[in-house]
Amino acid sequence: MKRRSTLKLAVGAALAAGLAFGTAALGGETIKIGAVAPKSGPLAGGSTVTHWPTIQLWVSEVNGRGGLNIDGTQKMIELIEYDDKTNPGEHIKAVQRLITQDKVDMLLPPYGTGFHIAAAPIYAKNGFPLVSVTAISDQVDSLTTKFPTMFFTLGTTSAFVGGVIEILNDMKAAGTIGNRVAMVNVADAFGIEMADAARPMLENAGYEVVYDKSYPLGTPDLSPVMKGAKASNPDAFLAWSYPPDTFGLTKAAITENLDVKVFYTAVATSFPAYGGAFGQAANGVIGAGGTNPDDPKIAAYRKAHMDVTGQPADYWASANTYVALQILEQAMEGVGTIDRPAITQYIKDNTFDTIMGEISFDKQNSAKFWSVGQWQDGVFRGVKGSNVDGAVDVQVKSGWK
Repeated sequence: MKRRSTLKLAVGAALAAGLAFGTAALGGETIKIGAVAPKSGPLAGGSTVTHWPTIQLWVSEVNGRGGLNIDGTQKMIELIEYDDKTNPGEHIKAVQRLITQDKVDMLLPPYGTGFHIAAAPIYAKNGFPLVSVTAISDQVDSLTTKFPTMFFTLGTTSAFVGGVIEILNDMKAAGTIGNRVAMVNVADAFGIEMADAARPMLENAGYEVVYDKSYPLGTPDLSPVMKGAKASNPDAFLAWSYPPDTFGLTKAAITENLDVKVFYTAVATSFPAYGGAFGQAANGVIGAGGTNPDDPKIAAYRKAHMDVTGQPADYWASANTYVALQILEQAMEGVGTIDRPAITQYIKDNTFDTIMGEISFDKQNSAKFWSVGQWQDGVFRGVKGSNVDGAVDVQVKSGWK
């Protein structure tokens, strides 16, 4: 599915009327920007929360202030969108179509670790900077060496696993939990790498993995997985999960009454819909990412997100996606031309003012990110991170009621 839109809005109109999509470019010069991500398939539930609405907000804001300053001219963004249907093959074809047929000036990042890695060769070959916003890997050094236009903003697999283990260690030292861990993962690039990293790290920290199960992306019924986890009598449950299974595993845990002091699910735990779906039962659940909702810049971003898109931002990847778009915007205007190699070099060499503070890259990797958050009194707050402010203390999970 292709969607072409030029978003030309005054700021006041954008806030009053939301985002207006046209069927063709409006008057004046435009800059073509392409985006490919799921609007259908298993990962659509995640991308339609964190990815597409954030792009919508950014384009409306840029066009609301007159467009991007390129070649000394204010150019409105013409956004060209494709649905990859959560299919890597479809994603690659859509990116190639944007480059060869639509002749886009810039590409926005994909959604999901596997899709970033699959698309990275095309971005690099054609000189497009790829500021990865929903990709986590311990292969950052090798990937950025192989693909010199690729940048990482969410940290490494080991950092995410390490944040969870820090929480386990604190609770074990306090006598709150023992050393028995049940661990499951989605059989996708993200889940596989997270589980592969977690096994030796948990063992080295003195934990016994008493249950270790992988399941396919899109598995409709996760109750057998949860039954197996409960039967292992764990002290903590860890799921390296993607959005559909994050909800499915939590529902199954409540049904099976898996009563553990540490219950962790990964991607989508930070979604407002998670708190909405599980209510008070969500309190104490920990998950991937986090944010400091009390930070004035984050609070302003979240308000704008609601005003323009009509839906709340999530408490993690939404802000990170917006940060990546801010970096691209500042780099394009800093260079002043659509010279993709120059824009990539600008990202490597400069520091960017974002809603998460100043962001810069060391060997194409940012060291500022949240790794673990927790639902506390209806808000998902960051509890572990790197070079971030506002982390709160972890609370012990106390049942599901």
